[in-house]
Amino acid sequence: MTQRKTKVALLFGGRSAEHEVSILSARSVWEAAPADLFEIVPVCVARDGTFLKPSASRAVLRSKGVETATGDGEFDFPRWFRKEAIDIAFPLIHGTNGEDGRLQGYLEILGIPYVGSGVTPSAVGMDKALMKQAFVAAKLPIVEFVAVSEVEWREEQRKVMQAIGNSLRLPYFVKPANAGSSVGVTKVRKPDALAAAIEHAFRFDEKVLVERGIEARELEVAVLGNEHPKASVVGEITPGAEFYDYSDKYIDDKSRLTIPASISQKQSAEIRALALAAFRAVNASGYARVDFFLDKGTKKILVNEINTIPGFTSISMYPKLWGATELKYPALITEIIHLGIVRSRERAARFQSMMSWFDEVEHLG
Repeated sequence: MTQRKTKVALLFGGRSAEHEVSILSARSVWEAAPADLFEIVPVCVARDGTFLKPSASRAVLRSKGVETATGDGEFDFPRWFRKEAIDIAFPLIHGTNGEDGRLQGYLEILGIPYVGSGVTPSAVGMDKALMKQAFVAAKLPIVEFVAVSEVEWREEQRKVMQAIGNSLRLPYFVKPANAGSSVGVTKVRKPDALAAAIEHAFRFDEKVLVERGIEARELEVAVLGNEHPKASVVGEITPGAEFYDYSDKYIDDKSRLTIPASISQKQSAEIRALALAAFRAVNASGYARVDFFLDKGTKKILVNEINTIPGFTSISMYPKLWGATELKYPALITEIIHLGIVRSRERAARFQSMMSWFDEVEHLG
């Protein structure tokens, strides 16, 4: 008897600056997922926030240049999901409106099971200010930073500039609090360049992070699991540009990836342990990538950030790290979907338990 394939709705695109990156990630997963185990059904979220039908979504993945500005207003995603007996959704929408908990909240309201972290871990993992606070609470080592709201900047710019100057030393990295793939990030070497960098970051979010820039090696670890996550080998990125920016990640492909990183066993063990601690600090589940700095001067290891929906393109670090940890791309996709199914079943059982408790209380009343 032939086993039924797991039907997976692969969500990609979205209302985000990383719309095109999401398409690249989805295309890679769609092509590599084991065909004997899964029926992958692509569903693109257009730039206007509406859904494209699966047939149109397949066309987006099959060829470059297919228009994704607007979706099909008549396509009812929740109704289609249930009618087609889809087992689980696989969100691969990077950045805002996909990685930040909003999409996860939408799926939760509809009762649709999905892969990856839930609402709160996604929101905290996306908001770099909240993320840093979670890391501080977990006593993880991080780079010094100052968070700036747009209201503060507009009303008390001089005071904000003074606070940054008093708290941090040049150079700075200025970045939107809620963005990924290094979108909107600027390296500031001179004080008179700070204001322009902050203004640029405010194009992408209403909250900006200014971090102390350090001369450091950039290291990354892939994490996989739910209650008992595992960490991959440590990889290193040597940027092709001054720092690992959007173009370097997805367009120019000039950066050099070294897997495993050339570090000591002690450093590797410490970094992998910190990756798991960061994963738990935001209560992530399924999969995530944790990024680190290794200060070239002090040799201190610092947690930079966690990405709850890391890139899945053919040149992305996350699948390459697991590939070097003897978990190849198709098997990695299989495990991520499996973890999502397990987590969704556990959450559904807890929800039923909660609802039955209410029924019991009402009966006693």
